[in-house]
Amino acid sequence: MAKRYPALIHKEPDSDYGVSFPDLPGCVAAAATAEAAVAEAREALQLHVDGMIEDGMTLPPPSPLDAVYAAAEGGIVTFIEVDDHDPAVRVNVTIKKRLLADADAYAARHGLTRSRLIAEALERRLARS
Repeated sequence: MAKRYPALIHKEPDSDYGVSFPDLPGCVAAAATAEAAVAEAREALQLHVDGMIEDGMTLPPPSPLDAVYAAAEGGIVTFIEVDDHDPAVRVNVTIKKRLLADADAYAARHGLTRSRLIAEALERRLARS
């Protein structure tokens, strides 16, 4: 089952975009563009939620939109969906250097993280078999 958590996107002069989750203190992400920051935030949120589930913690309910807007302090409010039943796991793979560079460039152009790109490619490949 998926949950949608509110996220606040902030941008200070001379800094990257930052994303935080009011309901999950300590769950943060940052990147040079807003799109990349949201992609990083999606991954950070999934890892944070997976860790809470593995530790037997109860996930907090997403805050009401009015409460998020009241606390936004000039940030942009968006919602990021997280899967709270299928935890992500960290893996170590060996891949050719040029292929990795091409994958990273593609991911950056499309606002994805490397992990998300690889997961989506695997999902598409496995769906065809």
